[in-house]
Amino acid sequence: MSFSTHRYLLMTTDPVHIGTGGMRLGRVDNSIVREPGTRLPKIPGTSLSGAIRSYAAYRYGKRECAGQGVEKERGKGHCGQLTCPICYTFGSIKGDNANSGVVSIGDARLLLFPVYSMVGPVWVTSPSALQDFGIEDESVEGNKAKWNGVTNQGHLNLGWLMVEKNDGDWEIPEKLPGSVRNRTVLISDKLFSQVVNSNLEVRTSVSINPETGAAEDKALFTYEAIPRAAFLWMDAVVDDYRKGELWKNGGIIWKAHKELYFPSFS
Repeated sequence: MSFSTHRYLLMTTDPVHIGTGGMRLGRVDNSIVREPGTRLPKIPGTSLSGAIRSYAAYRYGKRECAGQGVEKERGKGHCGQLTCPICYTFGSIKGDNANSGVVSIGDARLLLFPVYSMVGPVWVTSPSALQDFGIEDESVEGNKAKWNGVTNQGHLNLGWLMVEKNDGDWEIPEKLPGSVRNRTVLISDKLFSQVVNSNLEVRTSVSINPETGAAEDKALFTYEAIPRAAFLWMDAVVDDYRKGELWKNGGIIWKAHKELYFPSFS
């Protein structure tokens, strides 16, 4: 079977801003991409696919295959070789020939969001966020919260919001990252969206004049960002419609071209 789905857990190591484009009235000038129904931040699969392709091309020493393949006028762009792991995996455009890739990257959706509290940092999640990730049958009452080991008190602040503890312990799912399992707080879907959006990082920047390299006059702006140490998940779908033809018979075709195209990895 050539079709398979692989799920990955991601952690932000720096603030992440994927903008919606243009300036808007509101809390910040440049807002980030959100799910239409839940208003939760996300990272579009197209943004991830481009970054992953660029990293893979750098890793294999094929930087010309990292872009969009439209720089043919200057002798650059995708190599278009069927034996190139970058072009084979992500697709290629070379002249009038175009081939689709065998991997599709889905949106990265929020699972655990870091929030400041009086007892230190905690990571909030919700029943729907857990269910989408594959963890079923978790629930919480109204505007209350569930936690284990975070504090012995019957209430906990999540940024500006104070919540009461829901009766009964929360059986923290094993699938959650071990580094944050004992500091995870379960809140309702309604509160989750409010807590996340009110605790996004707001950063200030200034536009740069491309000709002078100096700051533009009166060009100060603010933008939202998903903070460091947020956990998201994504699915990668592999649909090898070529049925791995280059890797059949022990990868004879691939091995024959490996030294030619990638001598540093022979």
